[in-house]
Amino acid sequence: MLNQLKLKNALFFDIECVPTVEKFEDLTPEFQELWALKAKRIDKENENPAALYSQKAGIYAEFGKVICISAGILVSEGGSPKLRITSFADDNEKKVLEGFKTLLDKYFNQPGKHLLVGHNIKEFDIPYVCRRMLVHGIQLPAIIDIAGKKPWEIAHLDTLELWKFGDYKNYTSLRLLAALFDIPTPKDDIDGSQVASVYYDDGDLERIRIYCQKDVLTVVQLIRKYRGESLLDETEVTIAGEEHQA
Repeated sequence: MLNQLKLKNALFFDIECVPTVEKFEDLTPEFQELWALKAKRIDKENENPAALYSQKAGIYAEFGKVICISAGILVSEGGSPKLRITSFADDNEKKVLEGFKTLLDKYFNQPGKHLLVGHNIKEFDIPYVCRRMLVHGIQLPAIIDIAGKKPWEIAHLDTLELWKFGDYKNYTSLRLLAALFDIPTPKDDIDGSQVASVYYDDGDLERIRIYCQKDVLTVVQLIRKYRGESLLDETEVTIAGEEHQA
């Protein structure tokens, strides 16, 4: 079944999120109270909501924001697959979301034909993007507007879900699957737990963009492994806005 998918119609993507403000003390009094209530549900034994805010707030759409979305498409050039990756990265979340919406509305607007692919996108990336779009008053693109749709009508392919084979007991990280399938990944990269620190402490949005793009490449490589195909090499990957090949 997986080998029958037309990946030329697929958009591979990943998002990176951080807390909406750097510190718990920067929240309004109302949101401080609301986070304190949320913190109790997250960790009943934790009595320091400020510390938990720095660690966890970014993964909740009510307290976080999207700072980067990277997306990739596979094209055929001379009979060989090529991956092209672009990113929307900005301190202004609305600009990031509007850029992604424009891409989806223009090129991936037919759920019966087009497909969104990513790791844990059904549980995290897509719900997060949808919630943040609603917060900003942005109309949801057709391919992520799943209200009222049946499961088989939703054009989302999740590499985590594929790996579970119906087993919903465990979460398997993209990093672990990359190691398992011998997919090369940079050893000097950041991980998801460091994104907020890199953003607020270092002010290095560019580093986060590069990290996000590498995750998109890893998802593409994982899908190819699932399909029994060879990995793309570095000459077959192009990053938009860069003169060299990644």
